[in-house]
Amino acid sequence: MPTRRRKGIRFSKLYSFLCCKTSFGDGHRQIGQKGFSRVVYCNDPGNPEQLVLKYRDNYVSTTKYTAVNFIPKSFFEQFRRVANIYFLVVACVSFSPLAPYTASSILFPLIVVIGATMAKEGIEDWRRRRQDVEANNRKVQLYGENHDFQDSRWKNLRVGDLIKVHKDEYFPADLIIVSSSYEDGICYVETANLDGETNLKVKHALEATASSLHQPSSFRQFRALIKCEDPNDDLYSFIGTLYYSDQQYPLSLEQLLLRDSKLRNTEFVYGVVVFTGHETKVMQNATDPPSKRSKIERRMDKIIYVLFVVLFCISFLGSFFFGITTKSDIDDGNLRRWYLRPDRATVFFDPRRSALAAFFHFLTALMLYGYLIPISLYVSIEVVKVLQSIFINQDRDMYYEETDKPAQARTSNLNEELGQVDTILSDKTGTLTCNSMEFVKCSIAGVAYGRGLTEVERAMAMRKVEANQESTDILSNIEIPSDQPLGMSIKGFNFYDERIMNGSWVNEIHADTIQRFLRVLALCHTAIPEVNEETGEISYEAESPDEAAFVVAAKELGFQFFERTQTSISLNELGNESGRKIDSSYALLHVLEFRSTRKRMSVIIKNGKGQLLLLCKGADSVMFERLSKDAQEHVNATMEHIKRYAESGLRTLVIAYREINEVDFMSWEAEFLSAKTSVTADRDALVDAAADKIERELILLGATAVEDKLQKGVPECIEKLEKAGIKIWVITGDKMETAINIGYASSLLREDMQLIVISLDTPEFAALEKKDDEAVVKAANASISDQLNEGKMRLKSSFGSSTSFGLIIDGKSLTFALGKNLQDSFLDLSLKCSSVICCRSTPKQKALVARLVKRGTGKVILAIGDGANDVGMLQEADIGVGISGVEGMQAAMSSDFAIAQFRFLERLLLVHGHWCYRRISMMLCYFFYKNLTFGFTLFLYEAHASFSGKPAYNDWYMSFYNVLFTSLPVITIGVFDQDVSARFCLKYPELYQEGVRNVLFSWSRVLGWMSNGILCSIIIFFFTTSSVLLQPFRSDGHVVDFGVLGVMMYTCVVWTVNCQMALSVSYFTWIQHVVIWGSISVWYLFLLVFGSISPVRSTTAYQVFIEACALSPFYWLGALLVVVSSLLPFLLYRALQIEFKPMIHDVVQRRRFETSEQQESSKKKNSSSLLSSG
Repeated sequence: MPTRRRKGIRFSKLYSFLCCKTSFGDGHRQIGQKGFSRVVYCNDPGNPEQLVLKYRDNYVSTTKYTAVNFIPKSFFEQFRRVANIYFLVVACVSFSPLAPYTASSILFPLIVVIGATMAKEGIEDWRRRRQDVEANNRKVQLYGENHDFQDSRWKNLRVGDLIKVHKDEYFPADLIIVSSSYEDGICYVETANLDGETNLKVKHALEATASSLHQPSSFRQFRALIKCEDPNDDLYSFIGTLYYSDQQYPLSLEQLLLRDSKLRNTEFVYGVVVFTGHETKVMQNATDPPSKRSKIERRMDKIIYVLFVVLFCISFLGSFFFGITTKSDIDDGNLRRWYLRPDRATVFFDPRRSALAAFFHFLTALMLYGYLIPISLYVSIEVVKVLQSIFINQDRDMYYEETDKPAQARTSNLNEELGQVDTILSDKTGTLTCNSMEFVKCSIAGVAYGRGLTEVERAMAMRKVEANQESTDILSNIEIPSDQPLGMSIKGFNFYDERIMNGSWVNEIHADTIQRFLRVLALCHTAIPEVNEETGEISYEAESPDEAAFVVAAKELGFQFFERTQTSISLNELGNESGRKIDSSYALLHVLEFRSTRKRMSVIIKNGKGQLLLLCKGADSVMFERLSKDAQEHVNATMEHIKRYAESGLRTLVIAYREINEVDFMSWEAEFLSAKTSVTADRDALVDAAADKIERELILLGATAVEDKLQKGVPECIEKLEKAGIKIWVITGDKMETAINIGYASSLLREDMQLIVISLDTPEFAALEKKDDEAVVKAANASISDQLNEGKMRLKSSFGSSTSFGLIIDGKSLTFALGKNLQDSFLDLSLKCSSVICCRSTPKQKALVARLVKRGTGKVILAIGDGANDVGMLQEADIGVGISGVEGMQAAMSSDFAIAQFRFLERLLLVHGHWCYRRISMMLCYFFYKNLTFGFTLFLYEAHASFSGKPAYNDWYMSFYNVLFTSLPVITIGVFDQDVSARFCLKYPELYQEGVRNVLFSWSRVLGWMSNGILCSIIIFFFTTSSVLLQPFRSDGHVVDFGVLGVMMYTCVVWTVNCQMALSVSYFTWIQHVVIWGSISVWYLFLLVFGSISPVRSTTAYQVFIEACALSPFYWLGALLVVVSSLLPFLLYRALQIEFKPMIHDVVQRRRFETSEQQESSKKKNSSSLLSSG
């Protein structure tokens, strides 16, 4: 075949847009009305009417803050948290005489925590601003007053400007294409930044502008007016009208070039700016994803409220006793505590106004006991979650080298939620499978072609082998034709059948039908041929993997598509009469595009004999009803083959054609072009209706079957997730037979599993559908209800046995099952089944199922998918995981986490999910423990001091407690701790159930840690006071004073909470050693430094460590005794728990220890035997 150079393609003709001169329909009246009021004066920047409109400029800002609003807005964000509001109020009141400490000591930690969070927000926003500056200052060529194109910046563009964009450049705004480097005004656009799809899309200018505006000089007199829709977020629709040279021309999406898409395979385009800046479609779509908060975070808020209740209760209790004690200071003129001079007391201690004094004490106590509320909790959690996300992103075991895509945590809010997933809702195509289609089988004229087994057939064969205990290898009985060279691999083609390969089809009985079938595959598409100039090899740019597979199959079977021109498609095909290859050209008249609502596509061509032919391919659900009643010869055989292919996990399409007479075609074309030129909102519906009229009386040729192979590791991953106790649902648009067999191949369904099938695909219901809608709904609800009840009865009858069930439901049944009357019954049945597969599901149904399961179970739901049709499901679920696959990046961009392969979900959940859940749970429990340990010593001391409102410690001791002495250890446990290694997480997936059951952050566990904190504070206070108050502390006979008691108690608190951390850590790193023991060391260093400052500043801390504590053996021995006593209850509890009621991770840790001991013992035996033999 001679190699031909691909020319510019007049897609304006290919897509039937040579209809620009056709008069407009009634829908044109929408232009100028609400929603269609945009007016653009093209290449006329000085037009006063354009200036009056005051459209937005092209400056884009994605930042959250500006230099003006950063302080007020970020303050607002911080003080939306109730804890921060409390500390702010306390800081304000601390300037009054009510404060039990100096204002600076409470302001400092508040400023540190708020400042750190604001700094983090500011840094993130500054990065966004740098990206904005870079984008806004990109260069583009703008047509100026000197009648030439000159460099300008993106941000300087205005609506109506005429610009020139070169190859591989991004479009700076939404443009209407005027012309391009191709003579017919087409261009190729890559929209990966918008929808993630890497397939090139074809755009084209109107012939009126493309034919005359090619050089800069031709734009000197160019003036035009565009009236179009207002700015909106619909990426797939555009309606407008171009007024040029006293003519009106309809504008559609085919003329719209969207901002941030890239010009490819085209030297340049000229375009007029219609939407700028934040009015462009991509920016209109730039909305924040739904706000998701983890269940642990929501419970944490409730615990904070509990702590506030505790704070108010103990403050009220202390104030109550303070009021009673103060009132009794003067009794009938007698001064009980005369040394306090109650007769001269201020209002805060006046016995004559004891109620008012108690109220003021209550306010003082609210400030004093504020350390029960962890001020650094929120900022610490944010830091920990960001670091956890970095570890997820850097995990090499979740990096997919083939596409160079690592795992990506797109949000850090839900890290711990990954360890609590109860149910996974998964798409099939592109998620469980590769979405890389291969042509493997076909049915032509009722004869099945294609040998070999698909993955599903192999899985079915293996099940039969296991069931029958056969020794014969079924898989060895596959015929592989000798004419297929071993090792030969052709992308998209995995077909073997000697009857039609290498031109052998000419010897078949139905050779004419086979020829037509292969010709349809070669002609009915929108693919673009790309010729490698060096090798002469032809590759294809297609809109979908299916379409590419069909074109490749036609090429391999003798019908090579090699050129597309403005009005024709050229093939190098094998003639069934001559047996030789010839070049044939077919006039391409119309393309009736594929849409999900149509489920088919067609082309209308004229062959060399002058025959008008409609070639069609589509889903069997819409194709068989369009067949001619006189052409039913091979229908039954083809339907049987389609059913068999579906059972083998293949995706099928029906192939058909019809001849059209000239008169009918002319009549239909007029109607079709009228629909295409309509500017109404329902233009697509009009076009579909016109297409439906011509796609009738079809003659069946056969059916295709393509395989979408399972991704590597899917069955193993699903098996491991099920062992972890996670339920898996597959929600797909495929046929029931296909979905069931994919379920078996992926180990979602097992041979010993009984299937409950709910379907409305019966002849009775099909007949009923032809009647009125009310009868259909009533009958469907009754049928689904009966089937659900029957399924429950089957489950009930098998109660107590080991039988597991799988539920299969089709899309039609799912519509009714999700109704208000049946959804509870459907959910109840589904939750009792081991696996659930929903077939023929729409994107809306996917989202509704996710909502039903999430609300019905109250547990964490994870949805995973790879396509735009999965976005609703991902956003509805608690966690959305996007697969960055063949269908583009739209799902990944709308997700919370993105991975490249389904098998990585195993590590994401069982390793990172388990670790993150455990770390966050331990971190929060420890946070509440350490604050209660510290806070209750304040309460006990005040009770000991008659609720005087005097704190036990120096002001700055209290200020640095959460900021300096205990902050880093709690962060390290949230980042580094591991109960078991990643290998053991995967080896023992039952570990994951700790998160699903929320064992580590249940109310009982949280209250247990709180109780431990209160117990530690009681031990610290009473052991310290009882051991030092009644005896000399120093060698000179001095007893303990207020400053020394405070230091000793505080030392015990710091040692206790940090040693408690060391006891809780399962996996020590050098970092944890440094921060735990370093925090204790910093306390002593602080005492030295702060104690050396003037007593005006250091007050009770002045030289207290050097002169008193450090020199006293009692200080060191007493601290040791108190710390050990404080930790003993926890050690005793853990010892008893591990021995008599171990948790799952305790069991696994013991197994790991025993395994390592056995390995060590065997090594010693081996070495000793070697020595003895030597």
